[in-house]
Amino acid sequence: MPMPSFQLTVATDYEAMSRAAACHLAEQIAREPDLLLCLATGSSPKRIYQLLAERCRNGLVSCDRLRTLKLDEWVGVAMDDPCTCESYLREHFLGPLGIGRERYEGFVSNATDPAAECGRIDQWLAEAGPIGLCVLGLGANGHLGLNEPAATLRSRAHVAQLSRSTLGHPMLTGTGRAPAYGLTLGMADIMHARQILLLVNGSHKAQPMRRLMGREISTDFPASMLWMHPSVVCLSDREAVSLATL
Repeated sequence: MPMPSFQLTVATDYEAMSRAAACHLAEQIAREPDLLLCLATGSSPKRIYQLLAERCRNGLVSCDRLRTLKLDEWVGVAMDDPCTCESYLREHFLGPLGIGRERYEGFVSNATDPAAECGRIDQWLAEAGPIGLCVLGLGANGHLGLNEPAATLRSRAHVAQLSRSTLGHPMLTGTGRAPAYGLTLGMADIMHARQILLLVNGSHKAQPMRRLMGREISTDFPASMLWMHPSVVCLSDREAVSLATL
C-alpha cells in the first residue's frame, strides 16, 4: 500500500496559487487526456478554471477527451438557479472548455428521490471511475465537499445535512430559497481518487488550515483524513498560512 504523501506549496498570493494549480491540472491532463476530473466549486478554484480554459484556447493543452464529475450540489433549488454548483460549473468550466453532456456527470439539484440520485451517481462512478484527480477546497469547519464534521462519515454518495456555517456559504448569497440539504460524494469516493488537489486561500481559511497542519486525524474535521491519502498536492496562499501554522 502506498505511503501517505501531503505536499504543501505556499504561493505569494491567490493569483500565483491559481497559476500553479492551473499548470498542475494542465500537466495531469496532458499526461492522461481522458482523465476523470472531479470538480469543486466556490471562490478558490474559479481563477484556476479560467486559466485552464485560456491554456486550452491557446493550444497549450487539449481538453477534448477530459471527463468531469461534479463533487457536490445544493438541493431543493432549480438546476438553473445561479446558486447551484451546476450553474457555477457551466459558467466557469464546462462552457469555457467546451465540455458537453457526454463528458460530464453530476448530482441533480432538484431530484425528487435523493437516495435514488445518490445511487445513480454511485453506479456511474463504479463504471466510469476511479477519479483521477479530485479538486477540493477546505471548508471553514473542515468539510470536504459536503462531508460535514460528524461522529461518523459516510463512504459513498449521500444526502448531507448542512451545518449552519455551510448554509452561510457565499455561493448561497442572494438565492431566494435556501437549500434543504446537500448531495455529495462520500469520503471513500474522495480517498479513492488517485490524486487530490487541495486549494486553500484567504485569511478566513487560516484557522482551518492551522488545524489541518496539526495532523490530528478526526471525523470532527473531515479534511484531516487527507493525511492518509497517498498523493495530496496542497496549494495555498500566504494569507491562509503563517509560520505558526507550519
